Amino acid sequence: MALKAPRPDVSSQTGTRRFVFVLLQDFTLLSFASALDCLRLANRNLGRDYYTWKLVGEGGDTISCSTRTTFKLDGDLEELHRDDTIVLCGGIDIQKAATKKLLNWLRREARKGSRIAGLCTAGYIMAKAGLLDGKKATIHWENQDSFAEEFEEVFLSKAVFAIDGNRLTTAGGTSSIDLFLQIIADDLGEDVANWVADQQIYSSIRTDQDSQRLSVPTRIGVRHPKLSMVIQMMETNIEEPISPSLLAKEVGLSTRQLERLFRRYLNRSPKRYYMELRLQKARNLLMQTDMSVINVALACGFASPSHFSKCYRAHYDTTPYRERGSHAARLSI
Repeated sequence: MALKAPRPDVSSQTGTRRFVFVLLQDFTLLSFASALDCLRLANRNLGRDYYTWKLVGEGGDTISCSTRTTFKLDGDLEELHRDDTIVLCGGIDIQKAATKKLLNWLRREARKGSRIAGLCTAGYIMAKAGLLDGKKATIHWENQDSFAEEFEEVFLSKAVFAIDGNRLTTAGGTSSIDLFLQIIADDLGEDVANWVADQQIYSSIRTDQDSQRLSVPTRIGVRHPKLSMVIQMMETNIEEPISPSLLAKEVGLSTRQLERLFRRYLNRSPKRYYMELRLQKARNLLMQTDMSVINVALACGFASPSHFSKCYRAHYDTTPYRERGSHAARLSI
């Protein structure tokens, strides 16, 4: 007979806490399921339903996640209790989900002082509603560039999750587990949170001090310290690119030595690698913001729109204008 893990003493906890999950079109299933499963397991540990939840969304009927799986909603965007925790579940094409109805509902509920969380890209919705002004927040790394350009008043973090008062945000994916384990620890104690993590075979609980992206060496599959340092400098200096000669000097190499390093490990020149980083950021900005093509070019270190367009077409086989137009067409479907 299997032995049950001992339950910590949480007899002083009474009543329930309700979470209202707001499912946005094309939300990320992993982020939502990870959060919900933490609450389910906490209830299992306690032997009662301390946490309750409901699923809502615009229209109150059904909604699909990014895998095209359809979910039946429990209701529309209705008036909630002040003690409810609102959890916005975002995913791809988050700008399309920022409807006037949703933003107005969110502002109304926020005026009550409710705790509001945004999973994955849903921090965008919170920022669009003005709920993150002057606050620390995070969002999925792929959306960080566009978020920083559009919401300068938000203190953007690269951590897996961020908590600032009653505003909570996550970077997406399994970071929902880390945030909800923190919530459970605050509500019921670390023993319960650790028990939930063990049940999920989640052996490395992260905090709001942990970065959401892999280290440069892990990402590129190369553990050469000087090469990693140069790439890190490139990634943090997109708007004003640094010349290869200065990059080499910063890490104690000659320009020729740096060229050899890039050729050996990445099969491209430092200049080519840097250009690809800048163009990737440009593509994110074109797809995720309303910035003009000229401003996108400037934000990515291009002195002229014509040079930007030429480089973009050489890399992506389309122009920045056509890229944006095709993306807008897909969103309107």
